[in-house]
Amino acid sequence: MDNPAPQKRPNIILILVDDMGFADLGLCGSEIKTPRIDSIGEQGVAMSAMYNCARCCPTRASMLTGLYPHKAGIGHMGANLGTPAYQGSLRRDSVTIAECLREAGYFTAMSGKWHVAGDFWARLVDSWRVGAPEHPTPCQRGFERFYGIIDGVTHFFSPHYMMEDDARIEVSPTDFYFTDAITDKAIGMIDEGLDQNKPFFLYLAHAAPHWPLHAHEEDIAQYEGVYRKGWDSMRAQRHEEMQGRGILRHKWDLSPRDQAAQPWDTVTENDWEAQKMEVYAAMISCMDRNIGRVLDHLKARGVHDDTLILFLSDNGGCAEFMAEDGWAKFMPDITNDGRQIAMGNRPGLRPGNALTYQSYDLPWANVSNAPFRLFKHWVHEGGISTPLLAQWPARFGSGGVHHEPWHVVDILPTILEAAGAAYPAEYRGHTVQDRDGESFLAALECKAAARQQPIAWEHEGNAAIRLGGFKLVRQFGKDWELYDMDADRTELNDLAGKNAPLEAMLKREYEGWAERVGVMDWAIALPRLLKIWQMDDAHG
Repeated sequence: MDNPAPQKRPNIILILVDDMGFADLGLCGSEIKTPRIDSIGEQGVAMSAMYNCARCCPTRASMLTGLYPHKAGIGHMGANLGTPAYQGSLRRDSVTIAECLREAGYFTAMSGKWHVAGDFWARLVDSWRVGAPEHPTPCQRGFERFYGIIDGVTHFFSPHYMMEDDARIEVSPTDFYFTDAITDKAIGMIDEGLDQNKPFFLYLAHAAPHWPLHAHEEDIAQYEGVYRKGWDSMRAQRHEEMQGRGILRHKWDLSPRDQAAQPWDTVTENDWEAQKMEVYAAMISCMDRNIGRVLDHLKARGVHDDTLILFLSDNGGCAEFMAEDGWAKFMPDITNDGRQIAMGNRPGLRPGNALTYQSYDLPWANVSNAPFRLFKHWVHEGGISTPLLAQWPARFGSGGVHHEPWHVVDILPTILEAAGAAYPAEYRGHTVQDRDGESFLAALECKAAARQQPIAWEHEGNAAIRLGGFKLVRQFGKDWELYDMDADRTELNDLAGKNAPLEAMLKREYEGWAERVGVMDWAIALPRLLKIWQMDDAHG
C-alpha cells in the first residue's frame, strides 16, 4: 500500500444514488429537504468537483473496479457489442472493491441496484439467465450478501425482478417501496457484519431518483405548490443559493436555459409539470430519511465514528422523456397483483402512484444540473458532475469544501488505502489489469492533494479530457470545445482555436487514452447496438 493503514480498520459505507443532479441537495442550494445527507458533508468533507462517467452502469463499473469503464467491460451499457471493452458486464481481469475487501477480512454486503451484469429485457423476465458468465451477480463478484435488483430500473412499488443473495424473490406491491426495503436490508447487513466481529463494507446503491416517478403520498404532499413558479425561477434560485453556500470554487455564471426547454411562461400544462418535480423531490426526501436511518443505526451500535461514509450520484440529472412508445414500451405495464399501469408521460395524469410510469423530463433536469450544461449521457459538466460527501469522524473532522477534480475511478484506491487492503496482481486465476485510479484519502484529511493523471471520458461518442485547469470536450458528431475550468466551469466561453498547441496536446492525450482503454468509434458501435435492440424487440 502507498500509505500505512490506520490502527483500527474502518467500516465502510459507499452510497450511490441514481440520476441525481449536482444541484439537488440542500447542501448544493436545493429547496429539496436533505438534512441527513447534507450532514455527511457538513460534518466531514464535501468535494465539489467529483466526476462520474455520465451514465448508470459505466459509473458503477468504474467505481467498483478502479478502472475506466471500457477496461471494466462496460464501455457503453449492458449490450455485448463484440469487444472486451463493450461486453456489457464486468470483466474477469478486473477486481471489485468487495473482492479486495473480502480477501482482507471484511464482511461485504450490497443492497440496491447492481446494473453491471449485461442487458435484461424487463418484459422478458422469465428468460433471464441471472448468474450466467455474462450476467454475474453481486455474490459472484465479492459480496457475501445481496438484496435488490440486478438490472437498471425498477418499479418502486412493484418490482418485476428482485433478488436476495442469488435467488429471485417475490414482493407484495401493497406494502413495498424500494427505497425503504433496501434500507431495511442494509441495516440488517450492518448488524450481520458487526455480529461477526468483522469490519463491514456496505454498498448501498439507491435506484432513486431515477424514473419512474414513484413516491409516498406523504412525501409528495410536503412539496405541493413548491414548483408552480417554474423551472426558470427554480434554476436561478438554486444558483443564487449555491453561490451563497460556497459549494463552488468561484461564482461562475449560470448557463442559459437549455434550448430544448420552453420558457415556463409558455407552458400550457403547468400544474402537471410542477407535479412531476414534486414527486422527484419527494423521492429524494424519502431517500434522505432512509440514509438518516442508517446513520442513526451506526450511532446506536456505537460504530458511527469508526465508519467511512462516501456519498455521490452516478450521473447528472436525466433528460429522458418517458414516451409511451419509447422507454416505457420495454417495461412491464401490469403490477405484480395484476393492476394496469398507465405507461408514459401523459399530460394531466398526476404522477407518483403505483399505476403511473413517468419521468420528470429535460427542463427539470436542467434545474437539477444547475449551473452546468447538458445532462446524463453527455460529458459536459451537467452530465458528469456530482458532489461527493465524505465522513469518518475517527480519521478526519469537518474540512469544508474541497475543489480539486477527482473521478469515480479513484474510489477503489481510496477505500483500499483506508482499509489497509491490497489490490491484487492476480485474482482467481486471472491477471488483473493495473488500476487507473488514485487515492484521494489525503484530500479528505485536508492535506494538499491533487490528482496527478488526466481524467478522460467517452460515452456514445461524447468525449472529453481534463488535464489541470483545462478541459477538451465534444458532443458526438460535433467539433471539439476547449474550456478553462478555473475561469469557466459552466462551459460558456469556448476557447477552441485560440491555443492550438494546447488543443493538439489534449487531443493526443485523449486519443492515446481512447486507444489504451479500447474505445470504439460510436459510428461503428451504434449500428451494432441498434441491431441487437431490433432483434430483442422482435423477440419481445
